[in-house]
Amino acid sequence: MSNSLKIKLKEKIDEWRPRTTRLVKEFGDVKVGEVNIGQVIGGARGVKSLVTDISYLDPMEGIRFRGFTIPETMEKLPKVPGSEMPYVEGFFYLLLTGEIPTQKDVEEVADEFNKRKDVPEYVFNMLKALPADSHPMAMLSAGIVAMQRESVFVKEYEAGNLNKDNMWEATYEDGLTLLARLPRLASFIYRLKYKNGDIIPADPKLDMGGNFAHMMGIKKPYDDVARMYFILHSDHESGNVSAHTGHLVASALSDVYYSISAMINGLAGPLHGLANQEVLRWLQGVMGQMQGKVPTEDEMKKFVWDTLNSGQVIPGFGHAVLRKTDPRYMAQREFCLKHLPDDLLFKYVDVLYKVTPPILQEQGKAKNPWPNVDAQSGVIQWYYGLTEYDFYTVLFGVGRALGVVSNIIWDRALGYPIERPKSLTTAMLEDIAGIK
Repeated sequence: MSNSLKIKLKEKIDEWRPRTTRLVKEFGDVKVGEVNIGQVIGGARGVKSLVTDISYLDPMEGIRFRGFTIPETMEKLPKVPGSEMPYVEGFFYLLLTGEIPTQKDVEEVADEFNKRKDVPEYVFNMLKALPADSHPMAMLSAGIVAMQRESVFVKEYEAGNLNKDNMWEATYEDGLTLLARLPRLASFIYRLKYKNGDIIPADPKLDMGGNFAHMMGIKKPYDDVARMYFILHSDHESGNVSAHTGHLVASALSDVYYSISAMINGLAGPLHGLANQEVLRWLQGVMGQMQGKVPTEDEMKKFVWDTLNSGQVIPGFGHAVLRKTDPRYMAQREFCLKHLPDDLLFKYVDVLYKVTPPILQEQGKAKNPWPNVDAQSGVIQWYYGLTEYDFYTVLFGVGRALGVVSNIIWDRALGYPIERPKSLTTAMLEDIAGIK
């Protein structure tokens, strides 16, 4: 074993395997729930058919990472010296093991990431050869899958060295290497596409969040923005498009590079990862209509009602599962109140936060009238000079990879099989429904 994280993870896996084995062997026929026609046609929403211990979305408390709420996670994890936010490396330790790391644990993971962070030159050459108007998410996906030739899992599998007990180890090696390289890859894409190819080298003395901010060319406290953003976007159970796509592709024993590239492709859809930029674009449109003046609560109430009565929605409000304000939103709101309280865009967000939920409750259409994570994340990026909308989902992707890689490692460790749900025809559904 090369480091203490891997040793700790092996202990956890050895403890966990008998639990899943027993569930399948002794209780495999126990029903978990029922599925109705609406769920079959409606994208399997709410169908309980996946397993993950990495995170759980509680309707009232929001996302829990290994049982810890977001405030607990932020409070308990070791902080980067001189910073408000925890190490991303320590957070990854928590996702993998379920335990809060010590400062020594965090430093070991950070050192491991630092050893693996160099992206092969051929990846940069490929990205430079792409058309200048290529979308940064396409560039990120292409950069990840280009590194597939580096996969330890593929080499070990082809050599006949892998079995169901040790597959997770090669997956772990690939996962750590890819996660270590993602900040370098993402920042390279940003500087290549938006800063005339003026590339900033990595600083080996910095942690993952600090190094990302450095390579982006954005000064403090953007390093804390990066840490916060990566942690808050890391995982959201396994059923969302990006997480499930990564899980699904990996279930075929595709390596981490194929799986995370596929995850990025799912995240790029406008119904998933693009929501944050849509909210920001809408907010700036509101500012334009109000001629840049900070509206009173009464003025904003009228605007919200006029928007709803015209058949439009208020972007950034509502959630499929949550029934209270998204804790990810609250974490960002607290950051904004401390670091950018006088920013004009944030003032609009602040007024919307105060007036919109009561209006949506009065209207009675929204199950959850509260703001979600996307209602504010783009505002923070804009404030720190990252004004290129298309890049926002790349940031989301770097964070989301932390959770999905953790899930894939555990999927391999517990020997989960290839996914293969059964389909029905429309005629079969009509028969079930009793339609003649």
